[in-house]
Amino acid sequence: MKIELRDIKKYFGPVRANDGITLTVEPGTIHGLLGENGAGKTTLMKVLTGFISADGGEIRVDGKPVHFTSPAESIRYGIGMLHQDPLDFPPLKVLDNLLLAFDNRLIPNRRGARRVLKELSQRFHFSLDPDARVNTLTVGERQQLEILRLLALGAEVIILDEPTTGISAPQKVLLFATLRRLAKEEGKSVIFVSHKLEEVEELCDRVTVLRRGKVTGHLEVPFRADQLVQLMFGQSLPKSERPPVTLGEPVLELQDVTVQTYRLTVPHVSLTVRAGEVIGLAGLEGSGQRLMLQACVGLQKPSSGRVLLGGQDFTRRSYRDFLAAGVAYLPAGRIEEGLIRGLTLTEHYVLAQRDHQPFFIDWAAATNGIQKKINEFNIRGRPDTPVEALSGGNQQRALLSLLPPALKLLALEHPTRGLDIESAMWVWEQLLARRRSGTAILFISADLDELLERSDRIVVFSGGVMAPPHRRGPHLGRGTGVFDRGREAGSVMCDA
Repeated sequence: MKIELRDIKKYFGPVRANDGITLTVEPGTIHGLLGENGAGKTTLMKVLTGFISADGGEIRVDGKPVHFTSPAESIRYGIGMLHQDPLDFPPLKVLDNLLLAFDNRLIPNRRGARRVLKELSQRFHFSLDPDARVNTLTVGERQQLEILRLLALGAEVIILDEPTTGISAPQKVLLFATLRRLAKEEGKSVIFVSHKLEEVEELCDRVTVLRRGKVTGHLEVPFRADQLVQLMFGQSLPKSERPPVTLGEPVLELQDVTVQTYRLTVPHVSLTVRAGEVIGLAGLEGSGQRLMLQACVGLQKPSSGRVLLGGQDFTRRSYRDFLAAGVAYLPAGRIEEGLIRGLTLTEHYVLAQRDHQPFFIDWAAATNGIQKKINEFNIRGRPDTPVEALSGGNQQRALLSLLPPALKLLALEHPTRGLDIESAMWVWEQLLARRRSGTAILFISADLDELLERSDRIVVFSGGVMAPPHRRGPHLGRGTGVFDRGREAGSVMCDA
């Protein structure tokens, strides 16, 4: 199926999200849509799939003009989209989520749906349990369910918006193999929306690059990373530098800590984090690193062991107590856990002023305060912008802008998730500036390059266990443990 977008325009007030975009997607190809955060990629795909209406331009499917007023209309034409955050129902089972896609009868055909799910799963080598609840799946498995649901609906054009965000390396390999099969063997059109240059180079046949709502170029394979960077940002980006920092006194100490939920137990973790130290938590998704990170900030209560903050016992104290002691936590789900949907940037600024909340809110002062943050953190939004209207990168900038100025410990989940190169570098500039002032940083990442580049030490989790240290060095694929950058291997750490 051939897709043509001609002079697409979409404006949000003064913001020109799409400012006359034209591109063509040929059948049987993987077409990359590349651009920095806020370049207009997701908006363009939402126009194509009927989530929002364009203010101008034309969509053609196999040469015929079409106009979609809803996603249901676009899927009837064979165009479906897998969003960055899967549109599923986590409390329901996998089979029920599939049924909701195409069977609206009072008594649905569960046996038929189970057969369809099994056949599609075998075809693409997915391992989905029909009776598993979606909230027990990893992000990669939820994506697999979304792909199968689109195929069951007859999609011939499949759009994937930042699909590698938060998935493991093996899941990424399987995803790419699936997309290649869909395009090369089954003749479907795949639109791969991303900001990651190496993924576009590896996967795509052709790429269209956007910058600030406009097309800056179309490239056929082979293309070079420096060409893509120039089109994305209008300039080459400097290499990141990570100057050494002298570590201070222990900020956080975990003493034989065990954290347990009904699904996972992370047993007997001992770790000391010093002022100015950056420690990365690695492992496949669901291996226990998130559970342990939350125990470090009071969001999970240990079943045994002690959590010391600045030498004081905080083992069973609340997150509010950790906040008051100079600890902050930024979750991976920015809009689900970090921000409040429906509230503006100004209202978030007011909520963030924990130390001195007046009885009556000075909204003029709050507006001036958030405007300074918007300017300082280069947030593409206004004081009255609802946070859900911001791009992922701007939501992350907003979260960073709301942090207290002085912190002892900052814990982050996937700090550069879904961010382009420039935005990711900017985020780490802010984090390393805090590090220089003595803030200890604990972060989770699924990106091994980010872990190796940014961490002083890497703590690796596997199957809920922080594996014992060994002397093999930082080869994460060959073993797990605690890796120490720049030190001799010893009884607790290994040379990285």
